[in-house]
Amino acid sequence: MKSACKPTIRRLVLTVGLFGAICGAAAAGDGKTVKGVVELFTSQGCSSCPPADAALKKLIDEDDVVALAYHVDYWNYLGWADTLASKENTERQYAYARMLGRYGVYTPQVILNGRDHANGSDLQAIRNRLAGMSAKGKGLSVPVDASIGGDEISIKIGAGEGRANVVVVYFDRARVVKVEKGENSGKELAYWHAVRDIQTIGMWEGKPAQFTLPASVLIEGQGNSGCAVLLQSMKDKETPGAIIGAATLLAGPQGKL
Repeated sequence: MKSACKPTIRRLVLTVGLFGAICGAAAAGDGKTVKGVVELFTSQGCSSCPPADAALKKLIDEDDVVALAYHVDYWNYLGWADTLASKENTERQYAYARMLGRYGVYTPQVILNGRDHANGSDLQAIRNRLAGMSAKGKGLSVPVDASIGGDEISIKIGAGEGRANVVVVYFDRARVVKVEKGENSGKELAYWHAVRDIQTIGMWEGKPAQFTLPASVLIEGQGNSGCAVLLQSMKDKETPGAIIGAATLLAGPQGKL
């Protein structure tokens, strides 16, 4: 893969615009109820994915869902290795396929609250499915709060029913990538909330609980990092299930969404 020697003026302007938009979204999100979790499985090598990436950006701007982009690696065979992809992201998508009783996977696919799936480009379907889940008692029922204070990240989880893993999903808030090969060859694409790591930090068993992480896990991202806290039940040892609580936390002075 060739490395760029110098950023173009267009790329610099786009990048500044991206980060300005993020800061505004962070300030606007305080105190809003989280309607659901949208996990998009996407790829730089998939020509159908840019509309879904743009749809995820709209959801992020609306501030009322936890929105994450998992870049998968199974499109790399077309000649362009997705710079944000990981095998772990692909494994998570296949785990969801097992949970849903599906044989295969596709992009762009969104998983909604760990319970259902939809085409990642269909914003109306995503909104309708989330609203339907809430109406049927399959929305986010357990309060989750994440905040930064001093050198610590505090995660507070309220009371509820059941048992669930406390999962922290680390992401880059914005990236601009010039795709040089594959189906999107020649395009410069913006990506939001691209997942770079997933960790399970503990177990919640129905009672109020609190967890602490070092703030450096976000600060080391130099202002371009964030994380989501997902309260996720497990169908079995390796298969994720319903998400019953969630929150988003951004690095920097803006605080939580």
